[in-house]
Amino acid sequence: MTGPALSSKQFGENENLTPSVIFFSRDCCYNEKRILIMGEVSESLKKINKIRMHEMVSEELRAYIRTNELKKGDKLPSAQTIMKTLGIGRSSLREALRYLEASDVIEVVNGKGIYVKETSQFQMSAKIMVEDEKTALLQLMEVRRALEVLAVELAAQRSTEQNIEEMRRYLLEMEEAGGPASSIADMKFHQAIYKATGNPILQSIVESVWELFTVFWQAPLGNQKIFNSSFPFHQTLFNAIVEKNPEKARAEFNKLMDDMEQSIRQFAAKKAFQETY
Repeated sequence: MTGPALSSKQFGENENLTPSVIFFSRDCCYNEKRILIMGEVSESLKKINKIRMHEMVSEELRAYIRTNELKKGDKLPSAQTIMKTLGIGRSSLREALRYLEASDVIEVVNGKGIYVKETSQFQMSAKIMVEDEKTALLQLMEVRRALEVLAVELAAQRSTEQNIEEMRRYLLEMEEAGGPASSIADMKFHQAIYKATGNPILQSIVESVWELFTVFWQAPLGNQKIFNSSFPFHQTLFNAIVEKNPEKARAEFNKLMDDMEQSIRQFAAKKAFQETY
């Protein structure tokens, strides 16, 4: 089944477009609380964080799937149609599709097209709206910690050579790549851990909330490098899994989560200070 036509939204090819650009180009006739009709800027106007083109495109495709209630196996418009409709280039679309594939949202079948892979996660994410990004991230950390601490212990007990090689490959990509590519490799590394548990029920539970988790790899708090300091703990976590040591794996994973939580609190405080002053 092929979904309905994609609505036209010209993004352009500026890789550092900000939400403010989109606001003025698409919704300039609206009288938002922070922007007055006569062009005066109110005192409550806050600093806008830059977002990348591939993030905008991926969100547009997610919204398309949700709005049109597409199901698993439904076909999206062709790559050519998406590029023409959104006014984007091939590189931006390729990066967006790669990200959505890593998130298990779509599947790109060579020579056939782009298909919806999973939709249950949309039902979950649509019900959860938290305006305070710091609060949302910390709450998601609690859920992720509860699920993944079990996953790393099971992976340490059950991982196969194939699982180990998959994790090693993504760890190497994280180290060598930069920017969005590093984030995708990081996300795939954690997905590989869940896969290594050998527990399809746990994997299914994680898949149902995975779209919520993807915020950790989408420049949270407007900073692509917010979790860079956590990389060494990925390596020590991997080593514990290779050593088949579940206790050590749990300890290293908790260090990783503690480091991420500290980064969230620090960057949130810095961002609040900048917006105030």
